Formats: sequence, structure tokens, C-alpha cells
Amino acid sequence: MIFSKKHKLRKELKKLKVHARHTLIVDDDILSDEQKKLLLEIEKAPENCDINSIELMEKTINECNRSYGKILPPSKHAWIREYLDVLAVAVAVAFGIRGLFLQPFKIPTSSMQPTLFGIHYIAKDGKVNPLLGKVSAPLDYILFSCERAKLKIEKDGMLEEYAFKTSMRYWILPYTSFIIGEENYSLPGEVSKVIEYTGLNNDLNYKAGQELCNGWLSSGDHLFVDRFSHLLVGLNRGDIVVFNTENIYHNGRALAKNGYYYIKRLAGLPGDTLKIMNNMIYVRPEGKTEFKKITEFSPKFEKLYSNKGGYHGHWNVALENDLSDDGFVVPPDSYFMMGDNSRNSLDSRYWGTVARKNIVGKALFIFWPVSRRWGLTDRMEAIETTTDPGSLKSMHLQ
Repeated sequence: MIFSKKHKLRKELKKLKVHARHTLIVDDDILSDEQKKLLLEIEKAPENCDINSIELMEKTINECNRSYGKILPPSKHAWIREYLDVLAVAVAVAFGIRGLFLQPFKIPTSSMQPTLFGIHYIAKDGKVNPLLGKVSAPLDYILFSCERAKLKIEKDGMLEEYAFKTSMRYWILPYTSFIIGEENYSLPGEVSKVIEYTGLNNDLNYKAGQELCNGWLSSGDHLFVDRFSHLLVGLNRGDIVVFNTENIYHNGRALAKNGYYYIKRLAGLPGDTLKIMNNMIYVRPEGKTEFKKITEFSPKFEKLYSNKGGYHGHWNVALENDLSDDGFVVPPDSYFMMGDNSRNSLDSRYWGTVARKNIVGKALFIFWPVSRRWGLTDRMEAIETTTDPGSLKSMHLQ
């Protein structure tokens, strides 16, 4: 019994010493000289105590506790400060990692489909995720970033002009309301997105029972951008790259007004001459005399020319940067960027090249939603279905 008590008191003495040393280090900037002196005495007290005497150990512990109470009176909510300290450190570390190595990024548009998706509609008969719609509505959003978009017309009538209203429901996606045949309806998405996936038209006479849509609207892919590796090993053709749009203009308008960050696939390195023939990019590297298919430089382009799953190659546009005839020469310290969805991508064909200083990093990992694309970016092959060049409907298969 005596041995057990001695052992307990020795542990308390040791704890007092450690606690005093910890306080001296952590609160060094807020302690007065007098408080530091008392803490040093508390730290040394266990060393000067006879650990074979129960009475002396109890006396030392009581005196140290009284001294400690004078220095830092006990607080009812001291644990709150400790947790806040831990939280502050965790946040600081997270922001440090974000600033130096990883940065979260949300796909803003459909220009990289079907590799990466912005806000998009998934038809019920076109989904490839077997769990979508099989769980509760909140889980559909938490797991798959999807809101149900299903609507049948209840009453004959026409779409009222200028009756669209957009508002936020909860905090997830905006909802657009409209009127057909004096009945109010509401669907997820901005006005333009709702019109896109429903085909709403002022000239149509809608019939009761007609189905406008039956699917889901997804808020798009969220990924981490690797901000560091390109500084060591550079960039390669085929890399999916995030960059800022500073000093990039299209038709005299700053591209940054559309969005400060863009994401595209790197098609041309400094010194490359690029041209498009039969929907295929051809590259002549600096110092070479002949053009070769871009697939010979990077296998990442092969699925883009598979004509499967929505991929449809690269289209030329005879605008600012025409990729026909002699082609386009990429300037020094610049990169030529193109979207995988080249029919609907505002990219280097329109506004020119991206300066090296504008590069943020390479797309690394899709962390949300849980879909066939979840994981390392660009690892998935095209879905085994032929691309319909008329509607590109297969592009939306999920």
C-alpha cells in the first residue's frame, strides 16, 4: 500500500516538472519575469525532494500547486484554448501545404469533357454509376455531388417569357423556377443550364404528362492541383494544366473576367509548330523538319482520337490562331493549351498561348465526387460507346 502511494506521488512530481517546462516554452512570450522565476522553481522542486518520504513529496506537490495557481489561475474552459491551439496549428499546416504543394480546384466549365466535368446534367438512361439514385437525396449530393432533376408537365400550356427566377436552395446548387401553363416548376441549375438540359422553348406547346427531364445535375469535379513537380521536371505534351489568365485577352476583353483560373490540356511546347488535319493535331518540334501525329509524342492523346465515349478529336477554328496550312509556332516560354471538348472550348486557338509564369500546376487527384473518375486525374479510358458527332450525347455518360 505504501509502495503504491509512493509510486503515485512520484508520478505526480514528474508530471509537475514536465508541466512547468511545457508552460515555460509555450507561454514564453506572455509570462512575466516573476512568473518565469516561479515556474523554474516548480520545475526544480521535484529534483530537490526526497522521493522516499511520503510526507515530503505531498508537501512539495501542494506547494507547487499553490505556486502554479498564483502564476496561472485555473480556468473552467482551459480545454477550449488547448483545442483552439491545436486547430490553429492544423489550419496553418493545411494552408502551408496548399500554398506550396497542393491546391483545391473546381472544374468551371465543360471544356475538358469527358475527361473532367464542370456543372453538367446526367440523364437517368445515360448514367454508368450504379449507386446514383439508389441512396437518399442528401447522400446523392454528399457522395456524387448530384441534385435530382426530374419534371413532368402537369398542365397543357406554353412557357411564359421572362418568367425565369433563380434562387439558392439550401447551400448546394442554384435553382431556377419557371411557369408553363400557369403552373410553377423548379429545377436545379442556372437559367442557361436548365434550358440546356430541358430544351425549354417559348415556341413549344407543352402537353400534360410530357417529361422535360429525368436525371441529375452535378456540381462538377473537384480536384487537387500539384503546384510543385512542374518546377522540377517541367511540363509535357498531354499534361492537364491549371493556369491563371492574367494578361490574356480575347477580342479585347480580359479573359480573367470569365474566370481567373482555367484548366486545359497542354498541346504545344515552346518552339513547337502545330497544325490540325482531319481533326488530328500534328507537331513539328523546334529544330525538326517534319510533322508527326501528337499521339507519337504522348499516349495521353490516344483516347481523344478514339471516337468513343464522347471524345471527338480536335477541331480547327480559322480565327486568331489558325492551325491549318503552315500551322502556328508556339513562342518561347509559352504553351499552347486546348480543351478535350474542342468543339466547346475557349482555348489557345482563340486567345493565344499561356506564359510560363501563369502556370499554377498539374491536375493531380479528383477528390469529389465519388464517380468513375475519382482518383488520379486522366487515368480512365474512354467509355466503350461510339461518339455521336451530331449530339455528342455519349460525352455525358457518367
